[in-house]
Amino acid sequence: MATEELMSQIAIVFQDVYLFDGTIEENVLLGRSDASGDDVRAAATAARLNEVVERLPEGWATKVGEGGAQLSGGERQRVSIARALPKDAPIVLLDEVTSALDPVNEAAVLEGVERLMTDRAVVMVAHRLRTVRDADHIVFLDGGRIEEEGTHDELLRREDRYAKLWNTALAGRPQ
Repeated sequence: MATEELMSQIAIVFQDVYLFDGTIEENVLLGRSDASGDDVRAAATAARLNEVVERLPEGWATKVGEGGAQLSGGERQRVSIARALPKDAPIVLLDEVTSALDPVNEAAVLEGVERLMTDRAVVMVAHRLRTVRDADHIVFLDGGRIEEEGTHDELLRREDRYAKLWNTALAGRPQ
């Protein structure tokens, strides 16, 4: 499979979102340049980016600055999710999408991620265990090696490393 064909089948939302020095709308359109205005607005609503756009003085025409410097981390993540939605790729790669977000932005981003995951194969890299709790299949890695795999409930029943981390997180101690 050619690289271009492969990449057309994958939507990626990275932990560290890079936005280009353009408008919010231009950055969303990078996911699918032929997306209609309606598609862009629907993606923005699904990613809760519309809330950000509505409070900015220039709305969709707001320049984000090099790397997205004019937006917070959570706002950049919302742009990234809105960018991925119109692509409608069958495979989605999510790399630590909530790791550095405050609770308000985390809730908004997770809502957008849920919409992005609908009817797609999703590979999610996460350290926050609650992020993967509802996954169909969890692969627990350590040092690049598979240590455990299964559903959340299966891994808890084994009472091994995943269960210990889960219980530590429940107790409110750092993971």
